[in-house]
Amino acid sequence: MATAVQKIASLGDRRDIPFNKLVLSQANVRKVKAGVSIGELAEDIGRRGLLENLNVRPVVDGAGVETGMFEVPAGGRRFRALEVLVKAKRLVKTHPIPCNVRDAGSAIPAEEDSLAENSQREALHPLDQFRAFQALVERGQGEEEIAARFFVSVAIVRQRLRLASVAPALLDVYAEDGMTLDQLMAFTITADHARQVQVWEQLEKSYNREPYYIRRMLTEGAVAATDRRAIFVGAEAYAEAGGVIGRDLFTDDRGGWFEDVPLLERLATERLTREAEAIGAEGWKWVEAAIDFPYGHTGGLRRIAGERPVLSDEEQSTYDALVEELDRTYAEYEDGEDLPEEVDLRLEEVETAITAFQSRPTLYDAADVTRAGAFVSIDSSGSLKVERGYVRPEDEAPVDGSEATGEPGGDGGDPGAPQRAVITVGGQPAEPDEDDETVKPLPDRLVTELTAYRTLALRDAVAANPAVALTALLHRLVIDTFQHRTTSGCVEARVTQVHFPVQPDDLKESASAKSVDERHDRLAADLPNDDQALWDHLAALDNADRLALLAHCVSFGVNALFERVSPYGAVSPASIERRIAEADRLANAVGLDLVQTGWRPTAANYLGRVTKARILEAVREGKGEMAAQLIDHLKKVEMAKEAERLLADTGWLPEPLRTASAEPEPADGEVEALPDFLADDKGTADDEQSDTPFAVAAE
Repeated sequence: MATAVQKIASLGDRRDIPFNKLVLSQANVRKVKAGVSIGELAEDIGRRGLLENLNVRPVVDGAGVETGMFEVPAGGRRFRALEVLVKAKRLVKTHPIPCNVRDAGSAIPAEEDSLAENSQREALHPLDQFRAFQALVERGQGEEEIAARFFVSVAIVRQRLRLASVAPALLDVYAEDGMTLDQLMAFTITADHARQVQVWEQLEKSYNREPYYIRRMLTEGAVAATDRRAIFVGAEAYAEAGGVIGRDLFTDDRGGWFEDVPLLERLATERLTREAEAIGAEGWKWVEAAIDFPYGHTGGLRRIAGERPVLSDEEQSTYDALVEELDRTYAEYEDGEDLPEEVDLRLEEVETAITAFQSRPTLYDAADVTRAGAFVSIDSSGSLKVERGYVRPEDEAPVDGSEATGEPGGDGGDPGAPQRAVITVGGQPAEPDEDDETVKPLPDRLVTELTAYRTLALRDAVAANPAVALTALLHRLVIDTFQHRTTSGCVEARVTQVHFPVQPDDLKESASAKSVDERHDRLAADLPNDDQALWDHLAALDNADRLALLAHCVSFGVNALFERVSPYGAVSPASIERRIAEADRLANAVGLDLVQTGWRPTAANYLGRVTKARILEAVREGKGEMAAQLIDHLKKVEMAKEAERLLADTGWLPEPLRTASAEPEPADGEVEALPDFLADDKGTADDEQSDTPFAVAAE
């Protein structure tokens, strides 16, 4: 027989009771103050009302008769907060208070009610609080407003909002107790959700999941704000240039991390260049600038002697007064007493003024300056460091004194003419002035991108000409078999597919790329995977199909790319020279015309990447002198756009894309002269992406 379930008769009596009829019960178990203060709770009740009723019992006299008063065993803090509002005249003492009334003779003790109310409640999960703050922000509330309403600091609100912005996948892990709050806080150091998830997936396979290790992994590609480059550039300038600074709101991050390292490097180099140009204007023969120089970089150089600038009587008096004030202030507070704020600020002003006197540039003899140079770098504190007065051995004055008289053996220059300092930044000549009309060699990166177009177009042309492909293949095999040359030339006969480590953004959308891909997919569809089946398939092809397949395969070994030669690389200058020469011959054989493949000069692929002189040269060649004169007054950006319009249908090509006329191949051992656009492998810095900046002279 089933047991009857006892029904709950009542959930309690709810009644509004005037406040002056309520008293605090001694049965309330909360004796220690904790959490939100009574004053803050009173303010919250005053704003939003009483969210939870008081739990009360009637007060009875000795005979067990109710007196009309009610004691509050559960809800004591709310009672005290209401009491604060009454005393502040914000609430009348007879105001009805919503209460849950338990019978005076209840079998449940008052202490049990108080204990149950305080122990059976569950604190809000931190993630729920994070998301609640985020929801308030989305409703239009500001951080300061939220902080004021919940009696926390603005910093706390920002921390909670930052935690809510972590990748949803990681918040789910945290919600399931898969990571600690400290670990979650570590992930807020970056806003990159993909990177956050990637690091967590790596940590799941690692024994080390400490928060410091998470921060280290997330910032391994960034630069600390304490780095000399970051200090030198400054957070404000970096942010104005579009850089992002990652901040850790939960630890002392000492300024955070600069996430865009290439941008930081560029800004530091640009400022160094400006500083170097200012130093060069002092008349030095050369100025070398770098973020840092190795130890011993002045070895082998002679340091010319200079004199400290002499202070005037007025300056000397000012300097002595500043030193005396500094010494007096330090003596006054030498017992370790904290300096008052105004005294600390004054000391900073005094020390800055003294440093300005002490750091005045040394004065050098003018004749020494014209043969000496200076090093410009960033010191460990992020300040500009200038080392003046170093003479290279080759710049020492001739023993016979012919340099000064203009005799043979001297420099033969005009002694009265201002010297132009040759400035180098990071070991390379500095960026040229845009107004310099000299036509400089093309930047290495631009040449590599242009020759990527040419390589792909040449690949497509060779594949469409089986006769030439067969000749190229036979040529390569004969060289390998009979001549044993060490340079690989233009065709890799294995075939080793040549990829494009540096390429223009639109290369894959070019007509050549689409043609190669379409042919490749069509031929691949007929080829079996099994080796013997592939042999049988190839053997069964007729001559035309076999030659077409051969041409396509040979074309994938075509490499007409220009590469910058590195002393540590596997590519030698001779290899590059032979590659370019063979590419020209192959282009002539297939009748390659980049114009027919759809290439056109644009601001993005060429005109915006070269100097104004190069732009005018292109327009002059493509449209004539008159057209060049029409745009020679424009700024570079406008000039590049207008040149793009003028050259659109002219068929003009930059030199790296032109097919040279067939000439005899140089014999082994001969060094063939490179074309003009490669004649100086130091390139030009007009292209911001170039790895090789070019020389500029500073007045």
